[in-house]
Amino acid sequence: MTTVGFIGAGRIGGTLARLAVEAGYNVVLSNSRTPKTLNDQVAALGEKARAGTPTEAATAGDIVVVSIPLRAYPTVPVEPLIGKPVLDTCNYYPQRDGQIAVLDTDSTTSSHLMAKHLIGAHVVKAFNNIYFKNLASLPRPAGAPDRSALPIAGDDESAKAAATTFINAIGYDVVDAGPLEAGRMFQVGTPAYVAPYGGPDNEAGTPAGTDTIRAALQAAKQ
Repeated sequence: MTTVGFIGAGRIGGTLARLAVEAGYNVVLSNSRTPKTLNDQVAALGEKARAGTPTEAATAGDIVVVSIPLRAYPTVPVEPLIGKPVLDTCNYYPQRDGQIAVLDTDSTTSSHLMAKHLIGAHVVKAFNNIYFKNLASLPRPAGAPDRSALPIAGDDESAKAAATTFINAIGYDVVDAGPLEAGRMFQVGTPAYVAPYGGPDNEAGTPAGTDTIRAALQAAKQ
């Protein structure tokens, strides 16, 4: 059975861990503190979950989800992630992360910063454009008429295939936006960011299928 490692177990990471366990995956959770601070969260997830350090989560995961404040990206362990699909959920919020000049000037993207740090890993941008409560409320079985879709972007096709398999398993369709550079189309402030799914003002969420997400991505190009 595939194991999903989590570097960061907060709102998005914790929600994804629960969805992963419900879909039958084993998970290893980690945070910036110590594994024992995750004991209650792990206990709630059941026998398919355990806690570890970020290095342990990175080593154990066949797929690894990085869900941390962007300012902390240099702390993500590099060597254990070489050759692995890494799902980057991070967003740049200057009010939280401080000013990052290359992002302020739009000369690169947050996912490119992650990929530049994680030499040898296969970074896929995913899960960054949906409010965590909508992420929890909108999963549907495959083929459901009200199934929502999530965009991904990445440069490695096998990593995107692994991300697609995982995302489908936890209840969402996938829209492949293209290479990692295409992550610009669903970063903070774009039409595809949060609003299609409802956002904080609609915690139950609004289903947003593939056509809706493709239209939002197209709007971001204009």
